[in-house]
Amino acid sequence: MFKPSIAVDMDGVLADVYASFITMHREETGVLLTAEHLVGKTEAEAFPHILKHVNSPGFFSKAPIIAGCQQVMEKLNESFELFIVSAAMEFPNSLKEKYDWLAEHFPFIHWKQIVLCGSKSLICTDIMIDDHFKNLNVFKGQRTILFTQPHNSIADPGKHHRVENWEEVERLLL
Repeated sequence: MFKPSIAVDMDGVLADVYASFITMHREETGVLLTAEHLVGKTEAEAFPHILKHVNSPGFFSKAPIIAGCQQVMEKLNESFELFIVSAAMEFPNSLKEKYDWLAEHFPFIHWKQIVLCGSKSLICTDIMIDDHFKNLNVFKGQRTILFTQPHNSIADPGKHHRVENWEEVERLLL
């Protein structure tokens, strides 16, 4: 039986790295940022110490999970040829942490379904879910879904279908 294929980004789609950035920013500066403070800013603009944070041991392994994604991902795994795709090579120390995080939160995902790469332009699935235009805009598949995060929340989604949460992903795809 043919199943369409889908690539799902990790950071900002499954893993709530914004929550981690906010926590680390508060620990360093004493300032608690809210999502409203971050709207329309790139992660680098919003968090001046972002490179220090993402290169800190445990950053990726301790990221909270985005609400609702586990249940929907399990359903997607039954209906699609599902792949988790992360441009992890940008932060090579993250490879083991990301793999371990996925194993902990998504035990139904086989290691063959995990793609830790440099450029997502090589991904050839039918559908891609990501929070960054830089990945969606180079995608050659049939359908793109923009997962809303503060850095993209006021941008025109253009040809991409915007979703606000995993309940919307479920309604759209299942």
